[in-house]
Amino acid sequence: MKEVLLQYAWQYKLFYINNLQTTNGESIEIIDVGQLNSNAGPDFFNAKIKIGDTLWAGNVEVHIRASDWFLHHHDQNSNYQSVILHVINQNDGSVKRPDGEEIPQLILPYFSDLEEKYEQLLQKNTFVACSLVLDKVAPIALHSWLNALMIERLEQKATQMEQVLNFTQHHWEESFYILLARNFGLNLNGEPFEQLAKSLPNNLLAKHKNNLFQIEALLFGQSGLLDEIFETNDEYVQRLQNEALFLRKKYTLTPMNGQLWKMLRLRPINFPTVRIAQLAALIHQSSKLFSKIVENQDINYLISLFRCEPSLYWKTHYSFHQSSRSSNKAIGDRTIQLLIINTLVPYIFLYGKYKALPKLQENALELLEKLPSEQNHVIENWAILNIVAHSAFESQALLHLKKNYCDAKKCLQCRIGHIALTIN
Repeated sequence: MKEVLLQYAWQYKLFYINNLQTTNGESIEIIDVGQLNSNAGPDFFNAKIKIGDTLWAGNVEVHIRASDWFLHHHDQNSNYQSVILHVINQNDGSVKRPDGEEIPQLILPYFSDLEEKYEQLLQKNTFVACSLVLDKVAPIALHSWLNALMIERLEQKATQMEQVLNFTQHHWEESFYILLARNFGLNLNGEPFEQLAKSLPNNLLAKHKNNLFQIEALLFGQSGLLDEIFETNDEYVQRLQNEALFLRKKYTLTPMNGQLWKMLRLRPINFPTVRIAQLAALIHQSSKLFSKIVENQDINYLISLFRCEPSLYWKTHYSFHQSSRSSNKAIGDRTIQLLIINTLVPYIFLYGKYKALPKLQENALELLEKLPSEQNHVIENWAILNIVAHSAFESQALLHLKKNYCDAKKCLQCRIGHIALTIN
C-alpha cells in the first residue's frame, strides 16, 4: 500500500465503515473526511469525526506506518497540534501531538480490491491505462473533466509565460513578441527562436519596420545562420550578409551560434530559415500586434493578422544553400492555428488574469472552441478509443490529459481513473 493510495481511500471513503474502531478500541464514526490539503501541513483540513461519545472537528494526517509521524517530525511541528485522527495502514506505536497529548489512530480498512486495481493501472502499457472503462464514462462527466483540464492547461501555460513577462519587466508587447517567436520554432527550434527574439528587441526591429530586407538582415544576422556561409555566389545572401554586418556594428549586436538551429528530420517548410523569413514578414506588416489582439478577438480577424508571405527570394528557396521549385511560403492555416492555440490564447488568458478582465479570459477559451481540432498521433489514438475531439478546446484538453495524467500515471488525480478504481 502506498501512502498516496491510502490518502485517496480516505478522501473518497473507499473503506468499510461498519464497526470502525481506534487502535485503542474506541468506536469511530466518520461524519466528514475533510478537505485534501495540497500544501504543507496536515493531509486533510476541517474533518468531523465522532470518537466514542465525543464529536471532534479538526485535521487528519495519513501515513503508512504510525512511526512515520515521528519520522516526519510532526510531534515537533505546531501545525499538527489540531490533528484529531491519525489514519494508518500499519500500527507500530502510539503518536502524540506537539503538546504531548496522544492522538487516536485508525487502521483504515480500505476496500480489498482497491490496491489490486491501482497496481493494474500502473502496470498497463497501453495508450491509456483505463482504456477498458472509457465507455463507462458518461458524456457529461467527460465534458466536465475536459473543461477542468483546459483551464488547468491554460493556467500552466500562463505560469510559464510569466517567466518571459518578468524578463521584459512586464512589457506586454515585448513579451508577446518573444513568445510568438518561440512558437514559430515549434518544438524543435523553440529555444533558438526565443534566444533570437531576446537578443533582438522588438523596439529595435520597429525602427526598420518599413524595410523588410533590413528586418531579414537583423533576424538572419542575429540567428548566426549567415555566419555559417563562407563563400556564395548568391547575390541575395551576399547583400544580406553585408547589411547584417552593418546593422550588427551599428547596434553592437552579438549573434547567436548558428549551430544551435536544428534541421534534421524537419519538413522543408519548417526549416528555421523559412520560419525566420515568415517572422520577418509578420513584423514588417504588423505594428503593436498584441494591442490589436486585445482590442478584437474575432477569430477571422486574428487569422487575417497572420496572413503574410516572405520576400520573393523565399519562393524558390527553403535554405541559403540551394534553390528549389517555386512554391508559396506564406504562413499556412495550420501554422496560424498553432500560433493562436499556443501563443495568443494563453497570453490573452494571462493578460485577462493580470488586468482582472474575466471576459477576456472567457474570450480566450471561446477562441479554442472556434478552431478545429489538432491532428496528431495522440488525438488519433484518443479517437480510436471513441474519444473524438471536435475543436481545439477538446484536443488541447486531451493532450493535457495524456501528458500530465496518463503518462505521469496520476490515475488517482484523474476523474476517469477514479471511475476505473471504483467501478464494480
